[in-house]
Amino acid sequence: MSKLSITHNSGIATVTINNPPVNILTIDLINEINTFVLSLKDDRDTKVVVFKSLHEQFFLAHLDLHVINGTQGGQAASIEFNHMIANIKAMKQVSVAVVDGVARGGGNEFVMACDLAYGTENSAFAQPEIHVNIPTGGQGAVHFARRMGKNKALQALLVGNDFTAQQAETLNIITQYVPRIEMDAFLAQILGVISQLEIRDIVMYKDIIETSIKDENAGAELELRYFLERAKEEKTQAIITAFLKHGGQTEREAEDIQGIFVDTAAELAK
Repeated sequence: MSKLSITHNSGIATVTINNPPVNILTIDLINEINTFVLSLKDDRDTKVVVFKSLHEQFFLAHLDLHVINGTQGGQAASIEFNHMIANIKAMKQVSVAVVDGVARGGGNEFVMACDLAYGTENSAFAQPEIHVNIPTGGQGAVHFARRMGKNKALQALLVGNDFTAQQAETLNIITQYVPRIEMDAFLAQILGVISQLEIRDIVMYKDIIETSIKDENAGAELELRYFLERAKEEKTQAIITAFLKHGGQTEREAEDIQGIFVDTAAELAK
């Protein structure tokens, strides 16, 4: 791949995007992202995929304007971009966008397709498509509506203005604002925990959450089904036994539940 640099470390794949001059979502970049994302379909060792940018100002700019036309090739490229968004959303792994620059249009839709998204003081988020006479094409309006509600989504889409990371967090465009100087330590802590889970744990909670968003009762039923199945597993019983041995359900839980988890893990690793 010429536009993606990919490294793997302890269950975390880091994907650095570099498509000069300004990280436009060209068809070549879209194809590389699709190829990589689809290659993870049966990968149970990779738990987290982190997307970053090598560009100092742009995370991802937007979809290549040259493909927004009525030609067969342009339409096909636009559809492939939409497929890329769907493929990211369908990943088993936890997808994470680390944004330290501008993400507008398709770039912002890419961010919202990821499971988790963190932005620094250098980031900006927007859906300005209306100013080039088109609607959003990668589920931008859909995400804005579901995350913001009717009034705020309509205003954001009709005005097309930039949001800071702090504003984007408030509007649920991103998960959290994190100062640039703190980002590495923050990610190490959060992703270090997630990367130790089994891929089925991630799939389970994605399934419950997605179902619950669509239908609360269906989500409740699915959650109970998962709970009852997991309760029967030998792994669950072994963890509970060790947890109780090291102070579970005692006063230690009040101030040191993480210590109990650490001792439990050590016990099971023997």
